[in-house]
Amino acid sequence: MRALQAVTAERADDALLSVRGLTVRFRLRAGRTVAAVTDVSFDLAAGECLALVGESGCGKSVLASALLGLLPANAQTQGTALLADGPRDGTQPQDAAARTGESGRRADGPVDLLAADERTLARTVRGRRIGLVPQSPAAHLTPVRTVRAQLEETVRALTGTPRRERRAAAEAAAERAAFPVGHLDRYPHELSGGLAQRAATALALIGDAPLLLADEPTTGLDRALVDRTADELRRHADRGKALLLITHDLAAARRVADRVAVMYAGRIVEIAPADRFFGEPGPRHPYARGLLDALPERGFTPIPGLPPELSNLPPGCAFAPRCPLATDACATRPELLAGVACHHPDGAPRA
Repeated sequence: MRALQAVTAERADDALLSVRGLTVRFRLRAGRTVAAVTDVSFDLAAGECLALVGESGCGKSVLASALLGLLPANAQTQGTALLADGPRDGTQPQDAAARTGESGRRADGPVDLLAADERTLARTVRGRRIGLVPQSPAAHLTPVRTVRAQLEETVRALTGTPRRERRAAAEAAAERAAFPVGHLDRYPHELSGGLAQRAATALALIGDAPLLLADEPTTGLDRALVDRTADELRRHADRGKALLLITHDLAAARRVADRVAVMYAGRIVEIAPADRFFGEPGPRHPYARGLLDALPERGFTPIPGLPPELSNLPPGCAFAPRCPLATDACATRPELLAGVACHHPDGAPRA
């Protein structure tokens, strides 16, 4: 895999997705707000897999929902998320809805996902330019239609495949996602959690979208199926597409990622090439080191304490109450510099 440079202050010319200052706040009763995602920036290139990792509740899935325009009505977003031009292999979506947006604009041109309206996102982005493997597949499967019917309808909508060829295309998508062909005529409520996850993965792979967003795609799968699913997602990137893998499964991230971004309390605290992150010299942020130390093969040492409430974040470094390296300097929030947001990167005070 390619070891790509960490995010820089300027947009990368070859970025398929360029996110700058993405912030998501949820308005609650009595004027309270929850800072779910704060000032997140990164680039994602075609042919690259970026793994976004961190404990549950750190904001990973909220970030994914923001990119797809799937946040609830009480959400407020800031920043930009520029999705670059559509397919770069000379192909174009086949149906008219995919080719043009409102006012006859080309729907495969650059689009700011945070500023786009619902019509644009629904007709030209979701499924066509961004494929989604959802965290909760049962909520994304139609309960009154079989898996086969949903796959064939998705084949028709995204590729324009003739009716006589849709059955084979649906079965090919199921095979890629390790979904048993013998279960294709079942309804979602007849599936186990793992089978529902694989059905959702098959649906996401059909459109061969330039960007695939996989939100916890290995939930409910045994290790062998985790590896097979991860490898199929990696093949998507190897075909010149981009993959944003959101996961708490560090073994899956290590298997497929080019770069790793670590989130804590809504912020990216480290972003690094995967070979350096999982190998030598290893993570630079104490929280990232703690995540690796919690793996069974590295001692199974849990990070002490609990993540902070997103509605009551400390004014400085959010990890300081759990960090063995915390000093008075940590009362000030560290900036993301040289790929790490910490006053004590590598265990030493920052110069």
